[in-house]
Amino acid sequence: MADLVLLDIADGVAVVTLNRPEVRNALSRQVLAELHQAVGEADRRHDVAVVVLTGADPAFCAGLDLKEVGADGGPLRTVVDAAADARGAGGLLPTGKPLIGAVNGVAVTGGLELALRCDFLVASERARFADTHARVGVQPLWGLTALLPQAVGLRRAREMSATGNFVDAAAALAWGLVNHVVPHQELLPFTLRLAADVVSNDQRALATLWSTYDQGSRTTVGDALAIETERGLVWQHQVLDFAEVERRRRQVVDRGRASQPPVPTTDTP
Repeated sequence: MADLVLLDIADGVAVVTLNRPEVRNALSRQVLAELHQAVGEADRRHDVAVVVLTGADPAFCAGLDLKEVGADGGPLRTVVDAAADARGAGGLLPTGKPLIGAVNGVAVTGGLELALRCDFLVASERARFADTHARVGVQPLWGLTALLPQAVGLRRAREMSATGNFVDAAAALAWGLVNHVVPHQELLPFTLRLAADVVSNDQRALATLWSTYDQGSRTTVGDALAIETERGLVWQHQVLDFAEVERRRRQVVDRGRASQPPVPTTDTP
């Protein structure tokens, strides 16, 4: 039997792919177990700086496998176990590294929650998002009621949950749910270019910055500011390498110059 979750690692990037396309990558017990294993392996490997999560076409993830749920609870039991972790879905997507979602099709209910657990999202023009928890009679356990309002605002989040209606890629971009919308065939190449930008950073600095974001997001703004100050001072006094800063400053300048469009010139008569 083919693997239900694929893990491909190259050039510092781990691509995790839900691989159950015949049922729109629905989350069965086995899929959840393999997903946890793949993301955990990527997190442990020193040759991985960033993780990309996507689905095999035509969908990102249609949520829990409702056939299994209807039979004996199936993956819903795994959801409850994961939610018992202090970080909610931290038990499901166990990584402190940047996690980019490449949403290639529908992301529904549990699939929407997987997308929300990513640090930022790139969407195909074919992507669509919906919360159908109330339609199927279950409750979110992976952070939807906290993370969806954070992404789109409380009123829009409540509309999505109350209606179960789909939000297309263009609306998701306008609402702030996704960072980019690209042509379908460009989804993975575009996302991998962003991932390569992540890899090119000072990884020690990025890891500290990421954990500061993570810890700060779980508390008040005042406490988050204090956490940032504390970590920043520790870094400056114990880790900061001025020679490395200068070397990287030059790289940043060169990179900025390379990304600027050429200035048009006119011939002088």
